[in-house]
Amino acid sequence: MKKSLHSLCLFFLLQIPCAVFAQSSAGVAAIKNTNNAIGIQAISTYVNYTETVRGSTLDTEQGYVPGFALNVSFMQDWLLGNDYLAATFSQNTGKTNYTGSYLGSSQGYGSVKQSNPAVLTDFSLRYGKGFVLNDQVMVTPFIELGSHQWKRNLGSYQETYSNRYYGLGLLGQVAITNALVLSSNAMIGNTVNSYISETGSPSASGTLGNSTIYRLGISGDYAFTKSLHGNIGLDYTSFSYGQSASTRVGRYAVYEPNSTSQYTTYKIGLSYNF
Repeated sequence: MKKSLHSLCLFFLLQIPCAVFAQSSAGVAAIKNTNNAIGIQAISTYVNYTETVRGSTLDTEQGYVPGFALNVSFMQDWLLGNDYLAATFSQNTGKTNYTGSYLGSSQGYGSVKQSNPAVLTDFSLRYGKGFVLNDQVMVTPFIELGSHQWKRNLGSYQETYSNRYYGLGLLGQVAITNALVLSSNAMIGNTVNSYISETGSPSASGTLGNSTIYRLGISGDYAFTKSLHGNIGLDYTSFSYGQSASTRVGRYAVYEPNSTSQYTTYKIGLSYNF
């Protein structure tokens, strides 16, 4: 199932450049039609998480986690003209592969390997304004607010990482034909309110350091009819958590170390467009 979804997304993404050479009778109306939609997607996110202490790897979590996304977007003439409003909710549920070591172990990284349940929950909200460059191209600067949560089950204890973020981005869209619209987007911002909550033992719940967050994405939208569209996409997101304050547990000083999180998400879905 995972390999099929990845292969299908990559196959269609690789066809996108070929579509540029197709005969075009497109217009900005096709882009606006793409941006007025309610949709659902099957997604699969590759988690690449690494904790480090003084530059050395402490543990990692890696693997594909399947899920779904719900999307709604509008492009209407409300305030500034071509006002763009979009919201996305997604949730991934599955397992990642943990590589690390036991607390206090002299064997170090790689001495423990196991599969851990994971739940990723994300929400984002965008607002922007579209600018028409010509009858086939539109660019839309936007501001984005969002939140992220990762429930990480390590067996003897559970950790929940969470943060909010804000950012500025740019969405670029090209109507290749009246049916095919290609989009790319980039966002850069900052995480805020980063936090870890732990249950079980040991406990190192507390505030984490914030960081720069950035995301790059590409997608294609095909209109089977004006109201029924199919879409595929690929997003890459990266950010970090800074070390928490330490807590004394027995003879150990327990803390959450520095970490980096990289997510690559494959998407394929359908939407109702209006």
